[in-house]
Amino acid sequence: MPAPYDISVPVFDAMLGNLSTLLERGAAHATARNFDPQALLDARLSPDMFALTRQVQICCDAAKFGVARLAGVEAPKFDDSERTFDELRGRIEKTRAFIRSVPRAALDGAESRRVEVPVRTQTYAFDGTTFLMRWALPNFYFHLVTAYDLLRHNGVEIGKRDYLGTVPQLG
Repeated sequence: MPAPYDISVPVFDAMLGNLSTLLERGAAHATARNFDPQALLDARLSPDMFALTRQVQICCDAAKFGVARLAGVEAPKFDDSERTFDELRGRIEKTRAFIRSVPRAALDGAESRRVEVPVRTQTYAFDGTTFLMRWALPNFYFHLVTAYDLLRHNGVEIGKRDYLGTVPQLG
């Protein structure tokens, strides 16, 4: 299995960059069609699901807490106060800066490190591999694809290539 660093930091970083581009496209879509961007930011797929703004916030949290917990470091606190596309893109950049600041060596041995995740009234405990593969990455991708789906469902002209971005290839 690849090292925890290799399947966390560069993956989160690249996909958050793609998310920032998707949000930029959403803002441009609202401007081009002359409607309030808040309509996109407040969009939901279902009444019981979070709106686009919250999906982006949670996606960022999944990345920052994922890396922080694997590295055994404190994650930065964000206020969840973003209300515009630019503010959300700023949060993405703060998240990317944090995860890039965590040295590779901090994730050495993370496979067997105990990781605890408090959720409401209980705490889940995992080894590092299980946490990354069965909790952090799935949560990250759930909120990322939901943000993509909200933009796409509301007419933003994006597709799979926009979601995936530039994928490194053997060359």
